[in-house]
Amino acid sequence: MTAVPRKDAVAMEAEVREKIHLEILKRTGAYHANDHILLPSGHHTTEYIEKTLVTTEPSFTEGLGAVIAKHFAPWPVDVVLSTGPAALILSHCVARAHPSRPVVVYGMKGMTGGKRRVTLPVEFQRLIREGTKVLLIEDLVSTGSTLELLIDLVEQLGAHVVGVGCLWRRTSVELNGKPVFSLVSRDFPTYTPEDCPLCRRGVPVNEEFVRRRNHRRSPSMQERRGP
Repeated sequence: MTAVPRKDAVAMEAEVREKIHLEILKRTGAYHANDHILLPSGHHTTEYIEKTLVTTEPSFTEGLGAVIAKHFAPWPVDVVLSTGPAALILSHCVARAHPSRPVVVYGMKGMTGGKRRVTLPVEFQRLIREGTKVLLIEDLVSTGSTLELLIDLVEQLGAHVVGVGCLWRRTSVELNGKPVFSLVSRDFPTYTPEDCPLCRRGVPVNEEFVRRRNHRRSPSMQERRGP
C-alpha cells in the first residue's frame, strides 16, 4: 500500500494563512470569486479584487499591516514607501508595527507620452538618499510594472530596497530579484471573450465593475459666494 504524501508543515501553515487572509478580504467586500467578471481590459475572469475596499476596515488593515511588518522585522527599515496614495493606509499600518519605526512616504503614478511613470514628491526626496533602507508597500500587484519603476527610482537616488510587501500578488510576478512577501499569492486565469469557457457555457457576464468605473461620479459641494 502506497503511503499518502503529507504536506510540508511550512506549506500547510502558509496555505492556512492565505485562506484566513482571503476570508478577511471577502469580509471587506473587496474579493469577489466564483463569478463571470468583465475586466477593464476587456478580458473575462472568475475572480476580482476591488482594492479600494480593502482598507475600509481599520482593524483588518492594522492586522494585515502587522503581518507584513512581522515578516520584514529582521530587516532594518528607514522608509516605508507606497506606490501611491491608495496604498498609503496600509503603509502606515506596516510602519507602525515595524520595530525600526520608519517614516512613511508615497510615490505618484502617472502617464507621459503613453508610458507609465512614477515620481517622488519634492518634499519626500530628502528622506530617500544614499544608503536609505526602503520597504515598498503595494495593495495589489498584477503586472509589477509600477513597482519596477519605483525600485529603479529608489536605486537611482542611491537608496536600497530591502523588499516588497503587498496584500495580493499574482504568483508569476517577479520584481528585479527583490524579496516579495504577499498575504495572498494567486494566479487567476483571464480570457479573451472568444476563448472564455464561461461564455461558451452561456454564463451571464457581470459588467458591474467596469460600468461603475466608467460612470463613477463623486458627490461634491461647491463653495457658495456671499451676498
